[in-house]
Amino acid sequence: GSLAVRLYALFSYRKLHAKHWEHHRHPASEDDPDFHDGEHPQFWRWYLHFFIGYVSWQQLAGMAIAYNVLQYGFSISAINLILFWAGPAVLSTFQLFYFGTYLPHRDEGEGYHDKHRARSNDYPVWLSFLTCFHFGYHWEHHDAPHVPWWRLPREREKRTAQRAEG
Repeated sequence: GSLAVRLYALFSYRKLHAKHWEHHRHPASEDDPDFHDGEHPQFWRWYLHFFIGYVSWQQLAGMAIAYNVLQYGFSISAINLILFWAGPAVLSTFQLFYFGTYLPHRDEGEGYHDKHRARSNDYPVWLSFLTCFHFGYHWEHHDAPHVPWWRLPREREKRTAQRAEG
């Protein structure tokens, strides 16, 4: 995990891990590092708040240095760096934010129904996987945070069956 997030965008696994558990302790509240600032729940303002909360100037500078080293030191073309590293890194922040934070935790005017302050999408398993590795099964993720992402569909089926039984 540490190597993957470092190569992805120079993230610190330790910091991501701490923020993730902070999110679980205080979902959809002012103490949630993923939640909006309390005044701007609109998509773009919330996304900017989310992005700034995770990406540092040092990280951006490091990525700029890495980009230049890869382009000029290893002769990797700019188009390849953009298409296969920088572009996906930026686009995946939208994907993670939209499917893993905004949709599950936004207030739709009804308030929240339980301590998780989250909802899951109702996508079929294949679409849930494509949208963001089942991160849209967000209520289940909050209810069973130690379940790995690839087992969330099974967790959702189990919880759905339990609710149907009453």
